[in-house]
Amino acid sequence: MSATRKNHSNTSEVVLYMAMELSENAWKLGFSTGMAQKPRRRDMTAKDVEALRAEVAAAKERFDLPADARVVSCYEAGRDGFWLHRFLLAAGADNSVVDSSSIQVDRRGRHAKTDRLDVEKLLTMLIRWHQGEATVWRVVNAPSVEEEDARQLHRELETLKGEQTTHGNRIKGLLASCGMTATVNRHLPKFLKHARLWDGKELPAELKARVLREFERMQAVNRQIRELEKSRAKRIRTDDTDEGILKIRKLMGLGALGINSSWLFVREVFGWRKIQNRRQIGAIVGLTPTPYASGTSSREQGISRAGNRRMRAMAIEIAWLWLRYQAESELSRWYQRRFGHGSKRQRRIGIVALARKLLVALRKYLETGEPPQGAILTDWKQKSHYTASLA
Repeated sequence: MSATRKNHSNTSEVVLYMAMELSENAWKLGFSTGMAQKPRRRDMTAKDVEALRAEVAAAKERFDLPADARVVSCYEAGRDGFWLHRFLLAAGADNSVVDSSSIQVDRRGRHAKTDRLDVEKLLTMLIRWHQGEATVWRVVNAPSVEEEDARQLHRELETLKGEQTTHGNRIKGLLASCGMTATVNRHLPKFLKHARLWDGKELPAELKARVLREFERMQAVNRQIRELEKSRAKRIRTDDTDEGILKIRKLMGLGALGINSSWLFVREVFGWRKIQNRRQIGAIVGLTPTPYASGTSSREQGISRAGNRRMRAMAIEIAWLWLRYQAESELSRWYQRRFGHGSKRQRRIGIVALARKLLVALRKYLETGEPPQGAILTDWKQKSHYTASLA
């Protein structure tokens, strides 16, 4: 479900434009009917949808518009997510969720910024975008409720694994302050019981208690990670009704791709985005080049990094694994011919190009069933059972 502009051939149509600047406690609204119209500004309590309906009705009355006049609205993507977008669509508005990083910014060293100025700028750019200026900003492709919900499991796993690492590093740091090195595993309480300082004394009582509490928190995180991984593996083995699961199985049937990468690729991009060409894949993941050419100066600034960071990190990781487990594939041979004998920097640049090509090939594989040329196919069931046993 993506927001798109309507046909602009009917220039006589009167439209109410509405821009929203959202914050936790208050929303600022800006209304107008065109560039020459002085905007109507209003403040309201955040998340009060009935008040929002009333403000829209009052704006139509203020500008002498019929009650059924078309509303074109926008707000910046952020903490509020897509629930407001769905509400506005259900209410009949033509809403767009805007990528805030794509909005044009004044290039002067310092520029004024307030919520009032932001909503006025959004309103002006909304009118320009609706009238045909396609490069004013970029619109976010909004997922459905089901598509958004499908991303919760792997994102929670990512958060939990980060917490797991934090707890482990904190335990190691506390023990290092006493001159000790320990492996953080289930035997840690026994190690602490017999641990001694440099002078043969026991660990200080408060320090030992803190380490044990930290270890308990880490154990709780570990249990949640195991439960989520078991649940994910079970769904892959048993759910034959979810189209996303079928795509995950298909990707897991390729050597070098496991349950983590296949799940991420499908849930973040391949499972719901309507990709029209190969360039869009690179843009979504942030693997597109950013050249700089001005006069006689010409250089490459590296990849844009403007896309999905999870997909980008996983794609590069899988590209390295592809070279190892799919060494005879055409993609691996292309990499070796082009970058294999270069410097370490050239190989790192090449792996980005390989990651982009690999994502294009995986999309084609999911849509047509044609695997990447020379790729080795494996049994996805073995990978799912192996992951479940580790959990």
